[in-house]
Amino acid sequence: MPLRKVVRESAFNLARRDLALFLEEHEDDLLAVFREEMQRLDDELPEEAALIDLNMVGIGDMILKAALRALRRFLREVPEKPLCSTEVQPVESVPFWRRKP
Repeated sequence: MPLRKVVRESAFNLARRDLALFLEEHEDDLLAVFREEMQRLDDELPEEAALIDLNMVGIGDMILKAALRALRRFLREVPEKPLCSTEVQPVESVPFWRRKP
């Protein structure tokens, strides 16, 4: 394995909890910016092009919150095997969105 990849993986493993904390501390700021961008997208989307009028800001808010939870969970959980493992892992039969946390 190249030394650069080993160094990158080691640095990530050292910083992962700090990254999770950073996301928690700045979640409100990120949500505010995201809501503004979703509102801009909703304003630019012609009503005729949409089959139904959706609350884009509300839907986007839910999606971003779920993504942030997933990122924080990923950053907090220590993998059983190192991230730089070259072994191929079998794909589970249950889709990731139906797995219980």
